[in-house]
Amino acid sequence: MAKPHAFEKNGCNLVCKLNKALYGLKQAPRAWYFKLKQVLQRLGFIFSHANNSLFFRKPSDSYILILVCVDDILITSSHDTEVDKIVKLLDVSFSIKDLGPIHQFLGIEVKQCNGGLHLCQHHYVKELLAKVNMSDAKGSVTPMVSSPHLSKSSGNSITDATLYGSVIGGLQYITITRSNIVYSVNKLSQYMQHSLDSHWKTVKRVLRYLATTPTFSLSFVPSPNLHITGFSDSDWATNIDDRKFITGFCVYLGDNIVSWCSKKQAFVSRSSTEAEYCSLANCATELLWMKQTLADYKCSFENVPIFCDNISAINIAQNPVHHNRTKHIEIRHHFLRDCVSKRKIEISFVPSQDQLADIFTKPLTSETFASIRARLGIMHIE
Repeated sequence: MAKPHAFEKNGCNLVCKLNKALYGLKQAPRAWYFKLKQVLQRLGFIFSHANNSLFFRKPSDSYILILVCVDDILITSSHDTEVDKIVKLLDVSFSIKDLGPIHQFLGIEVKQCNGGLHLCQHHYVKELLAKVNMSDAKGSVTPMVSSPHLSKSSGNSITDATLYGSVIGGLQYITITRSNIVYSVNKLSQYMQHSLDSHWKTVKRVLRYLATTPTFSLSFVPSPNLHITGFSDSDWATNIDDRKFITGFCVYLGDNIVSWCSKKQAFVSRSSTEAEYCSLANCATELLWMKQTLADYKCSFENVPIFCDNISAINIAQNPVHHNRTKHIEIRHHFLRDCVSKRKIEISFVPSQDQLADIFTKPLTSETFASIRARLGIMHIE
């Protein structure tokens, strides 16, 4: 694939934020975005139904993708000549600045080496550490300890709650490329309204972990087979304040992780099976969205697998005759059965030691954490 090129439209300095690793960018200012959309449509581009900031065109032998984020444009194609043609055509209608092969986009550093694309936030991590005077902090091998559990009453109030919120915001931005800290940041975000010294101590541990691994990058490598795979997990009733459970899942496209989630649910589950079943339903929703997105590029997938380590949840998804076990589960989660029966989704068992979604639902030992981190594609790149 040709090297992506970055471009900037003059005269606009709005700021935006990435919501996901590849998608979810906020839309550009309406006036020039509308004009750009008209120009691209005249050039034969179609906007993605899943994301109206993403445009694509398929000439006879190649793809061209254009990603628009406020006043920044990212163009990539399987042929360099196609990129050059689009640049010249856009320059007729807009005043653009060619920034060349991409090295940085929205504060994310991009490296192309070893046959892959690597996304890093090294400088942003350094700035965040300097902000809290932790540039020379002692390192940590994991971002969070497994015990004791955090709670709303596990310490004393801190004096600078504003700093706590600011650092959490910075950590949330770092999760764009560092999915291995998503669980920790999600957990600490729950105490924004009443931050305690125990919470701040845990924040500092996350920062010490980042100080140990500032150059780690999210890597994307060529895959011989293009397929979608999901891993789903939950952590039942471990929140000692309200006993609500955590949903975690990740989605792979080929050998690369492209989507992940760690989220505290809004209701209390009555059983671990219900929690796992609801997590499967959430993962299935993401997979269906991913299938719709890739359908724009003429990529079709049947019977996409989700791996789960709870046999009871798998049985419920595959067998609708479980009335006594499932009558307490919300109806909205039972669309999973429909997906399974129509062969849109396939639920498969995976041993707990191979469950990659564990990193999104609970703190892990250093050995397990390092193993899953590597399989998430997060590694040190010189």
